[in-house]
Amino acid sequence: MLNSAQIEHFQTEGYLVVPDSLLETDLQPVVEEYDGVVDRLAADLMREGRVSDVCAGEGFSTRLASLCRQDQALYRDADQLVDIASVLGPETFGLLRNARVLDLVEGIVGSEITCSPIQHVRCKLPADLWDGASSYTAPWHQDAQVHTEEADPQFILTVWIPLVDTDEANGCLKVIPRVHRESRVLWSEGFGISQGNLPGDEAVSVPMHRRDVMLLHKLTPHCSEPNQTSRIRWSMNLRYQKSGTPSGRSCYPDFVARSRTHPESELLDWSEWRSKWMAALETYPTKQPRQSRPEAPVTQNLRD
Repeated sequence: MLNSAQIEHFQTEGYLVVPDSLLETDLQPVVEEYDGVVDRLAADLMREGRVSDVCAGEGFSTRLASLCRQDQALYRDADQLVDIASVLGPETFGLLRNARVLDLVEGIVGSEITCSPIQHVRCKLPADLWDGASSYTAPWHQDAQVHTEEADPQFILTVWIPLVDTDEANGCLKVIPRVHRESRVLWSEGFGISQGNLPGDEAVSVPMHRRDVMLLHKLTPHCSEPNQTSRIRWSMNLRYQKSGTPSGRSCYPDFVARSRTHPESELLDWSEWRSKWMAALETYPTKQPRQSRPEAPVTQNLRD
């Protein structure tokens, strides 16, 4: 659980890194699950004649990149092919409701916790692949920009989990602290924050080790720059909020991850979670957009 100093830091700065929050036994099953995903992709690519080498001797941090070097279409599709909604694996579901993750979330959101459907696994590929340094970067943005308007008044917590060590070389997160206290979304014409709307405050690079966890306010601007290494920067980007509040992506399934008052409401069954996602994706294969609304105020209710 978070202590009072950590909670104060989050409320003041708009982000918090909690070192050594997780165990290897929390993360390694997810890594192995995604190793399996990449292995199946490699087999499919070989069968289709798109690669000449399945790179079987390589590990989690390089194999997908080596496959992408052989096939540009895979490079362009990789982030979607390995995303949570494309895989829907049991080990990933286990991490979504992992007790150590939820203990951290409870310190900010409270004891009635819903897991948002806005959740991702990211493979930040090396910048020298195909499109060069412009590829697999995240521009300055706030996570409030990715949900629809119904969730604007709600506090939604981002939980960012690196599956490998991150630093400036491979594109660790950068944040601009304290901007969340202005209670507004810094819109641009497209996704992200335009240069003219970007706050003048100094950006902070936040290197992290595997097993660390970052908690991020949805109004805190953040970005990640190109991965200048030869290894993939794998990460998970999860969101949680108070149960009973709209997720801003209502076409996709959320679920109660923890309830101190009604534990029977918690979703425990991976297959049920997967089935709900598969049904939703048949109807809504792509995410629902929202409209940019400059100067739109956003309420910040951390917890009741």
